[in-house]
Amino acid sequence: MKHTLTKCRTFIKRPRKLADILLTAFVWLAAAITVAVLGFLLMYIIINGVPHLLRPGLFSRTFTTENQSMIPAMINTVYFVLFTLLLAIPVGFFAAIYLVEYAKRSNKFVGVIRTMTETLAGIPSIVYGLFGMMMFRNTFGWGRSLLAGGFTLAIMVLPIIIRTTEESLKAIPDSYREGSFGLGAGRLRTVFRIVLPAAIPGVIAGIILAVGRIVGETAALIFTSGTMTDTITGFSDGGRTLSLHIYANTMESPNVEVAAATSVVLLLIVVGINTLSHYIAKLSMRKRVK
Repeated sequence: MKHTLTKCRTFIKRPRKLADILLTAFVWLAAAITVAVLGFLLMYIIINGVPHLLRPGLFSRTFTTENQSMIPAMINTVYFVLFTLLLAIPVGFFAAIYLVEYAKRSNKFVGVIRTMTETLAGIPSIVYGLFGMMMFRNTFGWGRSLLAGGFTLAIMVLPIIIRTTEESLKAIPDSYREGSFGLGAGRLRTVFRIVLPAAIPGVIAGIILAVGRIVGETAALIFTSGTMTDTITGFSDGGRTLSLHIYANTMESPNVEVAAATSVVLLLIVVGINTLSHYIAKLSMRKRVK
């Protein structure tokens, strides 16, 4: 009888072990493919773009048809990132705090907000561009400007900031809140002194995702800010970002060498932003532990 039971257990364990091996192999294969694709893209951009970074005039202060300088586009990119985050972060931040900390979990209105947020996150950027053109350019009369492009991008990245901040707040154990309430702290003090410091890494991750989408956006900005080559000097001025600079040098006035060099610079900027954000998150966590 014991011999029969041992055989049955061995027969049952073998398929499980085989399934574990197959699943493990599949996971490693998927990870290897992802890394290989990413490595190929990076190497392709670097190999094709780095040699053209030494092109004369590419980093000149002003743009001309001869030098195709990317400096105005770099400055405009910084303007768009800062202005868009200035609009989107407060709204998304406080909306997430309301959804997690103040709204009742059985509230149907909260479910509607979450559904609308997820719907906004799935809308193609070209639709946002058409909306921005009809609303901000035509109806409000802002024309192709930093205002029109910034408000359009703010609506685009708002779902990202809301969802990531909301999930970060949800991940904080309720024991933190209960302990704060037990010591006599109010809800507002608990949220800003206990919950938010613990959720900072997730909040920063959401901002990083938002910055990545702002920097890489083209479709929405073509209709709202245009592809003008000058540096933006005011909210009513339009101009191209680095991504639009790549588009213009690829499609409108074909210059693949400049587009490749701009791609390298854009890649370095994104990597730098991610590195700086991770450093800030670690620094905030260290201060919190101390």
